[in-house]
Amino acid sequence: MAEETKRGGAPQEALLELRHIRKVFNAGTVSEMEVFHDFSLTIHKGEFISVVGSNGSGKTTTLNLLCGSLTPDAGQILLHGTDITKMPEYKRAAFFGRVFQDPAKGTCPTMTILENMSLADNKGRPFGLGRGVNRKKLDEYKQQLELLHLGLEDKIDLPVGVLSGGQRQALALLISTMTPIELLVLDEHTAALDPKSSENVMELTDRIVREKQLSAIMVTHNLRFAVEYGTRLLMMDKGACVIDSGPDGKADYKIDDLLHTFNQISIECGN
Repeated sequence: MAEETKRGGAPQEALLELRHIRKVFNAGTVSEMEVFHDFSLTIHKGEFISVVGSNGSGKTTTLNLLCGSLTPDAGQILLHGTDITKMPEYKRAAFFGRVFQDPAKGTCPTMTILENMSLADNKGRPFGLGRGVNRKKLDEYKQQLELLHLGLEDKIDLPVGVLSGGQRQALALLISTMTPIELLVLDEHTAALDPKSSENVMELTDRIVREKQLSAIMVTHNLRFAVEYGTRLLMMDKGACVIDSGPDGKADYKIDDLLHTFNQISIECGN
């Protein structure tokens, strides 16, 4: 299927680049699977990219390569032109904020909201003996929680484990952006939520990205979210981008357009 490209109006400054990436799972076995053969992608500063695609298309693998959870078998990953291909995941955490599909992954359930926020606020700072929680910042944290419009500012001393999935995901989103980051990585972060919570978290995501002027990449199976949110739309299939639409072209896409392309892909795959 020919690659469809509708770029236009994209910011010029390259933030992150995947160059000629090859990634193979289970190499040398009967279950060997090559996800990427020669895959390249540039993420520009200020973009909010929505990524859709069928299972196995390479969506989550792309996020894992960016964040350092996976290392490519060939190719380079550049941040502001600097090669970070071999930089370990824990070091990349200083540059990336990641929100996972499972609300339990982004927060510590046995710690209070205050303790979770304090831990996030200390990201990247030197370790040493001292109090982990600075209650002098209590008012500041409450002000940030008020932005969520969930009443969590009045529950700041409650363990996070007693919160609903939507509340935990909103908190995970907030604490992932408390310190300056280069890229917000959203890994199907609304998929495990009920419809109302999913809508609330998505609206909150959009507001935080815009107000903090963040660059973001979001993998989602929700085609409406992909169409309505973000400045750039990618559809992936078999380790390639079959749609790459920037701000001008993205506004023309409808859910039916994406469904049509999905159906085309399924027919070509014999499904």
